[in-house]
Amino acid sequence: MPVPKSEFENRPPCDFYTPAELLENDQMYTVYEIARLLQGLEAEAEIEPETEDVLLDWAIPWIMTNANDLVVAEPRSDDEPGYYGVREDDTDDE
Repeated sequence: MPVPKSEFENRPPCDFYTPAELLENDQMYTVYEIARLLQGLEAEAEIEPETEDVLLDWAIPWIMTNANDLVVAEPRSDDEPGYYGVREDDTDDE
């Protein structure tokens, strides 16, 4: 149920990182690592599965919204997720 804005003392703008601000140019990241980074955690941080599920709710739309600025790599094996990285320029594979 919606609540009045007045119930919240602090209401900063809803700002998200750009891919260039969040990710290192020479690295590829899983959606799980991106989810952690969006919350200010280290990419390798150990978190509870329930917390990870909530963080993925933020990371997946972020990836979709920023798709034009990202490159994707297929998993290296069947038990590994895909990887995302910053699109540096038009020399990245298409």
